[in-house]
Amino acid sequence: MSDKDYAIRLKDVKKVYKLYNKPKDRLFDAFGLLRGKRKPALNYALKGVDLEIKKGETVGIIGTNGSGKSTILKIITGVLYQTSGDVDINGRISALLELGAGFNMEYTGVENVYLNATMMGFSDEEIEKKLPEILEFADIGDYVYQPVKTYSSGMFVRLAFAVAINIDPEILIVDEALSVGDVFFQAKCYAKFEEFKRKGKTIVFVSHDLSSISKYCDRVYLLNKGNLLGEGSPKEMIDLYKRVLVGLYDENGEVGGGEASAADGEMASMLNPETLEYGTRQALIKDAYITDEGGRRTSTIIKGTKFTVHMTVGFEDHVPGPIFALTFKDAKGTEITGTNSMYEKAYTGCGEKGDVMEVTFTQTMSLQGGNYLLSLGVTGFSQADFEVYHRLYDCLDVTVVSDKDTVGYYDMFSEVKVSKVEK
Repeated sequence: MSDKDYAIRLKDVKKVYKLYNKPKDRLFDAFGLLRGKRKPALNYALKGVDLEIKKGETVGIIGTNGSGKSTILKIITGVLYQTSGDVDINGRISALLELGAGFNMEYTGVENVYLNATMMGFSDEEIEKKLPEILEFADIGDYVYQPVKTYSSGMFVRLAFAVAINIDPEILIVDEALSVGDVFFQAKCYAKFEEFKRKGKTIVFVSHDLSSISKYCDRVYLLNKGNLLGEGSPKEMIDLYKRVLVGLYDENGEVGGGEASAADGEMASMLNPETLEYGTRQALIKDAYITDEGGRRTSTIIKGTKFTVHMTVGFEDHVPGPIFALTFKDAKGTEITGTNSMYEKAYTGCGEKGDVMEVTFTQTMSLQGGNYLLSLGVTGFSQADFEVYHRLYDCLDVTVVSDKDTVGYYDMFSEVKVSKVEK
């Protein structure tokens, strides 16, 4: 790649933090006076990362918390300096790393627009020309003339994003900022992303929203514990990320595979430890997890693919005809869909004390891209009375990754045909 083709290039970039036992040890270390056990421990936030982003690309960076994603962005934007390695930037950057970073809380919205744009190198005349466009995009009304300390988080992100995205940068850096804005504002921002892509701008996008990563990114880098595990298409890296999430890799970055086993379950239990539970406890849900179409334990499902919900149920008493159930809810708590073994006409037999049953629900994922909560239950009838033996509310979280969403909660996967009628 020639120097004219790339927007961002990192070569063997490392970032090391020194961890001191006592605050005064930092001062002693500055003068080379620390010895022996008092020497600081070294924490490698980045362990020699290579990264190249071409002009006009939209590139995603994904990874677990603490993987080094935000550290890379801060080094790219100059907020942090690397400990070693080379960083080359080719183009003017606008960054939205932390909401309102650089904003003065005592200033009004308009004053902060001038402050931030000036810091980016714009003259007052250039800012004045851009101001109507920025204010229209933010759409927070007369609040632009009030101190930003009075803003809600939603208004804050609207103004911050409006400034970052409307000052015509060559490179736009975004770190999880869209999670605060409402759905309509997010749609407006993504439409702006599309406009940027058409104009040949470069976008670097860090997010836990894998649906957005899949939909908008040309390529994706996957980080874990400061190491670059790989780069490639969104689907390839999301599949790899799913294995990282359940621990199917080693410290050298080697990724395992194969179907889930009992040992895997002990290693990577996904049950929410703070889930709400209740019931007579005559039957108990001992474990639950999800596998994708390849049989791998995961909390991330690609829309349109098969997946299976697994339940392990132990019986503490005689239970005639147990009914096993699951329900999906959105993040706001709205029940989206659900089913149970009775609806599905599945024979369950009777549970006796000491019995253990393995229950599976296999289906195609039709929900829209997003985050969902899964609740599970074991119920039944005792002498015509409905009994709840064990229910777990919001015990599993599920992320649905989609590169095409439709209206509403689920996709009907319509096949559309259009033909011209002959005159």
